[in-house]
Amino acid sequence: MVAGELVQEHVRADASPERITADRKPQEGAVRDAFPAGTGETGLDKEVPAEADESAAMLPDGDEGGEGAKDGGDEEPEDAGRLETKLYWSRFAVLAVFSLYSLVNAFQWIQYSIITNVFTRFYRVSNAMIDWLSIVYMLAYVPLIFPATWLLDRRGLRLTAVLGAGLNCAGAWLKCASVGPDLFAVTMVAQIICSVAQIFILGLPSRVASVWFGHKEVSTACATAVLGNQLGVAIGFLLPPVLVPNTPEDDELTAHNIRIMFYGTAAVSTALFLLTLLVMKDRPPLPPSQAQAVLPVAPPEDYSYRRSIVTLMKNKAFILLLISYGITTGSFYSVSTILNQMIMACYEDQELNAGRIGLTLVVAGMVGSILCGLWLDHTKTYKMTTLLVNCLTFVSMVVFTFTLNLDNIYLVFFTGGMLGFFMTGYLPVGFEFGVEITYPESEGTSSGLLNASAQTFGILFTLIQGKLTTDYNPLAGNLFLCVWIFLGLVLTGFIKSELKRHNVNISVDVKHLQALPTECPSEKKTNGIKLEPSLSFARETSL
Repeated sequence: MVAGELVQEHVRADASPERITADRKPQEGAVRDAFPAGTGETGLDKEVPAEADESAAMLPDGDEGGEGAKDGGDEEPEDAGRLETKLYWSRFAVLAVFSLYSLVNAFQWIQYSIITNVFTRFYRVSNAMIDWLSIVYMLAYVPLIFPATWLLDRRGLRLTAVLGAGLNCAGAWLKCASVGPDLFAVTMVAQIICSVAQIFILGLPSRVASVWFGHKEVSTACATAVLGNQLGVAIGFLLPPVLVPNTPEDDELTAHNIRIMFYGTAAVSTALFLLTLLVMKDRPPLPPSQAQAVLPVAPPEDYSYRRSIVTLMKNKAFILLLISYGITTGSFYSVSTILNQMIMACYEDQELNAGRIGLTLVVAGMVGSILCGLWLDHTKTYKMTTLLVNCLTFVSMVVFTFTLNLDNIYLVFFTGGMLGFFMTGYLPVGFEFGVEITYPESEGTSSGLLNASAQTFGILFTLIQGKLTTDYNPLAGNLFLCVWIFLGLVLTGFIKSELKRHNVNISVDVKHLQALPTECPSEKKTNGIKLEPSLSFARETSL
């Protein structure tokens, strides 16, 4: 449920580079100048020899490639071949508000599962019914993501954000009316409303980052947006066991504790809904990067969302990423949902530590997300980073699986933290990688499909791992996940990527570098012959 998730300037579904430039005639010459002749009108489809080393995609030192001053008050002169861009301080407010209401939505997802034993006794239902309070988040996402993304493309970021925060608030207040042993149906309806709210949340991180942030900070911004969702899961692991301790001898005390948790969540949700109304905007007055500047200001009249989906489904690299991302993120959803049952099966009366282990898992993942975002902003090595993080996720899952039942709870804290660092640290990496290999398609569409894949795998993995854990033991359920994570690792190795968005952002700087005479200090002078730097930013290599 992370996820996890956006509008400024969208491209048409059948957006070819030729049609993008047709929509922005005044910018046509500038975009063409950014690419060598004979490569297509924008050069997005140009063929560049693949470098053997992904370090070729690292950002050159220097300025932001035409981006405005970061204080939001000054603008750089518009050089030849550059489009006007600017960064605004308000981008941090937009990012903060989005991250916070995403946090509350994630908290409401996990608040039941982490104290499954308390809620099964209070509502007099089975473990499977409490699991469904988590699964409904994933189940609602798959069919509803398509109309939600269409709405995002047509109506913009503000309306999407307001719907997400508003539904989140409504679901939180309805939960306040569900505190009673015979009111499980009411709490299920409230959770369904919250699950619909997350449709308008999970797909936004990459779009918020792309629309509001410059190209040297876009991956970090996406990681921060995902961080809010992860922090919500972390708080969901920590607070419910503290606020609602297991008191089987006193149902009135249990009901009182549940009310405190539900009313507190509703109050925070209301405040964030009001902040969303005040702060969220569709886009800044000027685009933050060259990649955004070359896109049309609004969807053209013949824009087809269905055609956009078809275009992405024909992208082989994106299909491979879709499956591998779904497997890894779906595994995280499953582990988060079943964690209480796994810990209770191996360690009796450890509800509080189960929450703390979940907290450790997610906080470590938050650190991993930020570090991966910073790394990607610095190096742009999306393929290498994705493959490495996937590999370490598999190793961590194997270690966690075989150390869970060694009767050492502190060891589980360590292995759970290691698993969380790589498994949840992968979330922003997958988002940003998907945007790179599908540019200029809408970030909302690619992120929405990635999340739909994650939710689908999450449903299947949660049901199967829960059944294996209940009927056999946690080892069987975890081994099941290990096999699937290894499959995702293999598929990642076959992804062949092109850094299409990155090409547009740095192409103007490359043009200026090539226009200058250069000398290589380790070679003989060239008697006035101009040397062109051997820079290739177009694609990373496959395995």
